[in-house]
Amino acid sequence: MENFIVIRHAVTADAPEIYSLQQTAFREYAEAAGVKEVDALKETISDIEFEIHNNTVFVAIIDGAIIGSIRVSITGDEAYISRFAVDSSHRNMGVGESLLNLVDKFLISKGIKRAFLYTASNNTNLVRFYYNRGFYIDSVNNERGYPRARMIKEYTDANMKPQPCCKHQINSFHCK
Repeated sequence: MENFIVIRHAVTADAPEIYSLQQTAFREYAEAAGVKEVDALKETISDIEFEIHNNTVFVAIIDGAIIGSIRVSITGDEAYISRFAVDSSHRNMGVGESLLNLVDKFLISKGIKRAFLYTASNNTNLVRFYYNRGFYIDSVNNERGYPRARMIKEYTDANMKPQPCCKHQINSFHCK
């Protein structure tokens, strides 16, 4: 075991492994939210390949295996963060924090003013995770059959300087 995380842009060949990770992680998420299915479980490998080509997808890798992924879609000066998943055997080890820190650096480099995401508002661990990383709850709705919080992170002058990525080694990214 190499004891460090490599985070890089996803490539098409990563899609099957990302699919497998998402299926496992979002089944757990759906169960915790008290619903049978969430949109992430309906995605196909082809859908993920499309996202890799048309948006930004990062993967976290340990010992050659993808153990985390996150997707970012940018419109104007806002970004939507989605399909954020970490393998259950690697949670609470800084993988998610590392992915979000890299996303912060990426978004700041793109001049993004605000990022948003959705999560189950009744999952206190997830809400706390995002809150501790600068997000706040903007609103909650039940349109998907469970209380789903829209969480926002503002990128202001005070936080435009990227923070160090915790204790893990992380590859840099190249802006297109």
